[in-house]
Amino acid sequence: MDVTGTPHIPEQRGERLLDAAVRYAEERHWDVLAGAWLDTVKGLQLCSCGQADCPAPGAHPTAPDWVNQATGSPVVVRRMWARSPGASILLPTGRTFDALDVPESAGCLALARMERRNVDLGPVTSTPDRRMLFFVLPGAAAKIPDLLRNLGWPPSSVDLAARGDGDYVVAPPTRVGRHGPTQWARRPTAANRWLPDAEELVSTLAYACGRETRGRQTDGHEPQGREPRGRATRSSQGVDAPRRA
Repeated sequence: MDVTGTPHIPEQRGERLLDAAVRYAEERHWDVLAGAWLDTVKGLQLCSCGQADCPAPGAHPTAPDWVNQATGSPVVVRRMWARSPGASILLPTGRTFDALDVPESAGCLALARMERRNVDLGPVTSTPDRRMLFFVLPGAAAKIPDLLRNLGWPPSSVDLAARGDGDYVVAPPTRVGRHGPTQWARRPTAANRWLPDAEELVSTLAYACGRETRGRQTDGHEPQGREPRGRATRSSQGVDAPRRA
């Protein structure tokens, strides 16, 4: 953690795509999909889709019916990467988890605050386009607009989105073209197997997003939305049902 209290994102090197994909299926019971990959052409890394201006080179689905191709079977996952060893790892959302998507600066601020308060967190990824995705229980995408309004934030006023049914996240150690790899800001571990509900994180995330936005617009004035004070954990909310990702 640096002097501002922002957690550094650890470098993660050396793990093969196949090994990571199998581990996600075996240990976390996540559905996994082999996506596009990077081809080296005349010294340049280009997306396998063939589009020179691909917005997510080597990191997107390869077929319209990709939703039906994702699998939680480690055996099938091994077959996928046997056919395409360099394929990106895509994890469909809306099944075992949703993801709250925020700017990296806001995500780091919120993550530091929640860790200091011992908030129960799931895995968190950091993407090369400077976004952070917080894994939460499925169903977040449908609830986020109302949760934001209840906190005093018009949904359009903060850069916070939820990825749910029909969407996906790019999983480490996938590289997105020349932009670099997706990494874990918080790795999946036995300690964070049970995911939080979006309601437990959204206030701090929205506050951090609003602070960043209003800081740019009003030279650092505090945002208007509310952030809860004190510790916010599942136990303090009386929620103790098992949650698995």
